[in-house]
Amino acid sequence: MLMRKSTYQGDDSVAETGKKKTVRVEHTEAAKAEEKSSTWKPTAEAKGSATGKRVLAIILWLVAIGGEAFAIFWVLRRPMENGAFPTWAWILLLGILVAIGLLTFFGGQLWKQANRLDPASKENKFAFFVQNQLGAIITIIAFVPLIVLIFLNKDMDGKQKGIAGAVGIVLLLVAGYTSTSLSSPSVEQYTTEADQVTQITGENLVYWTKSGKVFHLCDEASAVNLESKDNTIYSGTVADAHAAGKERLTLQVEQETEQCGFDAPAVEETPAP
Repeated sequence: MLMRKSTYQGDDSVAETGKKKTVRVEHTEAAKAEEKSSTWKPTAEAKGSATGKRVLAIILWLVAIGGEAFAIFWVLRRPMENGAFPTWAWILLLGILVAIGLLTFFGGQLWKQANRLDPASKENKFAFFVQNQLGAIITIIAFVPLIVLIFLNKDMDGKQKGIAGAVGIVLLLVAGYTSTSLSSPSVEQYTTEADQVTQITGENLVYWTKSGKVFHLCDEASAVNLESKDNTIYSGTVADAHAAGKERLTLQVEQETEQCGFDAPAVEETPAP
């Protein structure tokens, strides 16, 4: 285990560190349980927040698919007027496409946020894939059938099809890409982070700011001391950091180990045979 060269004095919940103050967040019961468990578990607050975000995401997705059904079974079937597809129906179709794009985009962001708070385990690869890529899957379901039927519609002229189809494809690509989880969080990742932090610092304690996306090894790390809106550094367990919306442990572990004053672990020499 790595030991820190300097020792912390005092038991205050707020400590001044240069121009920034460090605030210890409330230690939840689930976070306490995490310290005793070898497997990472979300805090009760994080799990509740994740559930709320998932419910809202599902509602947005259902509305998006409902809009798609309305466009397919009503808008695209409007009778021709003066020998052409009605202009008002075409404009309505464009509006529905934009609405579907917004609904799937925001639904996808909420779902990804929920997965960071309460990630899936990699033990079941199929369930892990579906949970993390559900936003992209729903986006495809909400767009592809409608786009195909737009191009197959016999009443719209070439220009109407081209514009509506192009709008649909662009929105599909944007919403689909932003809803795709490129670096999917997992229980295993969070467990490894908690173990790594404990091995380096001697305890499950990390630091972060509201505006940052990652958490750090100590309140003396240069990255955590960059200017932020509330000029405050927060501290807590790995579970607390993820509950606050932080994605992962910093990639600058080696640099921060030195900045924070932790000794490198002793390397045991293997005796020559």
